Amino acid sequence: MPSTPQLSPQEEQEKLLEEAFNVVKTQSFQMKRCLDKGKLMDGLKHASTMLGELRTSMLSPKSYYELYMAISDELRHLELYLVDEFQKGRKVADLYELVQYAGNIVPRLYLLITVGVVYIKANELSRKDILKDLVEMCRGVQHPLRGLFLRNYLLQCTKNALPDCETEANPGEYEVGTVYDSVDFIQLNFSEMNKLWVRMQHQGHSRDKEKRERERQELRILVGTNLVRLSQLECIDMEKYKKLVLPGVLEQAVSCRDAISQEYLMECVIQVFPDEFHLATLSPFLRACADLHPSVNVKNIIIALIDRLAQFAQNEEGSGIPPDIKLFDIFSQQIAQIIQNRPDMPPDDIVSLQVALINLAIKCYPDKIDYVDKVLETTEEIFNRLNLDHLEHGSPVSKELMRLMKIPIDIYNNILTVLKLQHFGPLFEYFDFHSRKVMSCYLVTNALENETHIPTQEQVDSLLNIINVLVQDQNDQQEDQDDPEDFAEEQGLMGRFIHLLMSDDLNQQYLILNMARKHFGNGGDKRIKYTLPPIVFAAYKLAFRYKHHKDEDENWEKKCQKIFQFCHQTIGALIKAEQADIPLRLFLQGALAAGEIDFENHETVAYEFMSQAFSLYEDEISDSKAQLAAITLIIATLEKMSCFGEENHEPLRTQCALAGSKLLKKPDQCRGVSICSHLFWSGKISATGNEMKDGKRVSDCLKKGVKIGNQCMDTSVQVQLFVELLNQYIYYYEKGCDQTTVQVLNQLISKIKETIPTLEANEETEQIHKHFQNTLEHLQLRKNNPDNVGPSYAELVL
Repeated sequence: MPSTPQLSPQEEQEKLLEEAFNVVKTQSFQMKRCLDKGKLMDGLKHASTMLGELRTSMLSPKSYYELYMAISDELRHLELYLVDEFQKGRKVADLYELVQYAGNIVPRLYLLITVGVVYIKANELSRKDILKDLVEMCRGVQHPLRGLFLRNYLLQCTKNALPDCETEANPGEYEVGTVYDSVDFIQLNFSEMNKLWVRMQHQGHSRDKEKRERERQELRILVGTNLVRLSQLECIDMEKYKKLVLPGVLEQAVSCRDAISQEYLMECVIQVFPDEFHLATLSPFLRACADLHPSVNVKNIIIALIDRLAQFAQNEEGSGIPPDIKLFDIFSQQIAQIIQNRPDMPPDDIVSLQVALINLAIKCYPDKIDYVDKVLETTEEIFNRLNLDHLEHGSPVSKELMRLMKIPIDIYNNILTVLKLQHFGPLFEYFDFHSRKVMSCYLVTNALENETHIPTQEQVDSLLNIINVLVQDQNDQQEDQDDPEDFAEEQGLMGRFIHLLMSDDLNQQYLILNMARKHFGNGGDKRIKYTLPPIVFAAYKLAFRYKHHKDEDENWEKKCQKIFQFCHQTIGALIKAEQADIPLRLFLQGALAAGEIDFENHETVAYEFMSQAFSLYEDEISDSKAQLAAITLIIATLEKMSCFGEENHEPLRTQCALAGSKLLKKPDQCRGVSICSHLFWSGKISATGNEMKDGKRVSDCLKKGVKIGNQCMDTSVQVQLFVELLNQYIYYYEKGCDQTTVQVLNQLISKIKETIPTLEANEETEQIHKHFQNTLEHLQLRKNNPDNVGPSYAELVL
């Protein structure tokens, strides 16, 4: 014979369930048929046979639940029939006695509960006695799964039959009972259900432990329903909850010594009862948490309670936390007790509790910053006790500590408030290099997003000490830890951050810049090129502010002098670390600032800054492109300045012209000397009160440019230079320079026209041609315009 294929566990369950469903379907049909014919006894027999399917031990909890639901639905028909019969005059008491003779205990008790509920509705006997009788009789089923579902059926059926009044409404022949009877009934049922639920864990082989745990988690709601029923009793006020309900629930939870049960029941209490009740019973609840099984994750329970109460405190409808309840103190003490009672609690769980506590402090007591600092202090003490330091980035405890420290940053959104937390900075020391950097960037970014100004020298010092990892090299830093792009981004962040170091008090601002210079000056060559330039610009800005408030401070000029000395030294430190480009620009910017501010000795200071820029140009810049860019910048700066007398301006002009003519490449020389021409025709009134308009010197510069242009071997470069020179000549001609004549323009145009056709056709030539055409169009417009104000273009040959 061929062997029957082995069924998988799931297929086995499906087969067993289908067979049970078939029996239920058949027997429920017969039951209804008998009831319709008025044959109650026969109907009860079929109901008993149907209920016999719940005696099985073969079904998994999930399958058993499906079967239970199908059967309890069918029992509703029986209950409705019996209610109808009772209303017609049948005695329920006889029936209550009768069903107790059913053969098997499981069907007997299900029928007893069904009839018992009808009995209660009939008011033929004391309601509280029937309830007590039913809950006691259910002890007869001690199989965990069968017992749990039987008691759940009892709870479901009696849902609307539980007395919910302070005293007997109609004292007389039959006692209805009071809310106290309901509490006793539910608590006894809860206690027995919890014991059955816990017993599930200890049945079967040890290798199936995980499977049993999963099955228990699926069934937990059956036990929790008891607590839901308790919370639904309207007569349960705070006093009764405190004296009757909670002590019983906590005693059952603690005494069962089962981790799964304890964790679920404590969370269930938090969820089903009102916030006001929790506030009034915090201490006993938290004491019970300290007594739970060591493997219970107390952290989750405490956090759930704190989150709930914090939300209640912020609820607009609620009146907030009553002043007589010292919520923070209670939680603080009890959490400390829990940590002490659990020496094996993981550090990350300990910090998670502190995270919950800090959330409570901020949400319930937003004005009490000392509560937040107290949490940070406690965390620091715990880390000291556990010898935790240099927490590895990404480790659970490091992540939790990061969460803890980000909360005040995010909530206050004000770095100055964070600085008031004395224990915030010291906690940074427990992070490793990478985590310190992440947290420092987070802090700085928050300050930038909220544009928080740091207004005192002391605050700047404190803050830069905290974010020291972004300011200078660290002892625990590895060489390969910095990605160049990330490093540049971080230091760019710091450069922007420096502009937040700002006080309304000008003298305080100077002290702030000195403090920042002291910190950032230790940053090493890699960092200071990002951080010292913003300090220099902030100092120039301060000098302008002194000038603006000069009527309020008679010593403003001396202070400006001091600022420029500070800038000079700072740029000097930068020269050693940086290529000349940035220091050169900073010196030129300083010269412009000194010239504009017009304080005592400002010309001397401006000259010093210009001469420093020249020194840098001569000593440090060797690349030809960089030289042209630098000398152009120097000339442009000098042209913009009007603070120099002739004795200082002349050597600077001469130096520029000399530098322009000494550039290595001929095209650069040509451009250099032609740009120099602007120094002799700037239109600015100099320190002597004269406008700078020296036509001869302009003409000399441009002629020299043409001469150098003629020496270029590359024709396309030569033409490009001539087009540029033509534009320079036009500029001066239109500005009224006598030395620049239409004849010179004609000569240049003629020369360009002769040479352009000889150029090879390429993109560069096209650009030159376009430049020349645009210039000619400009001249044509000027020549054709009869209303043209300015020099005449009548003799121009185009």
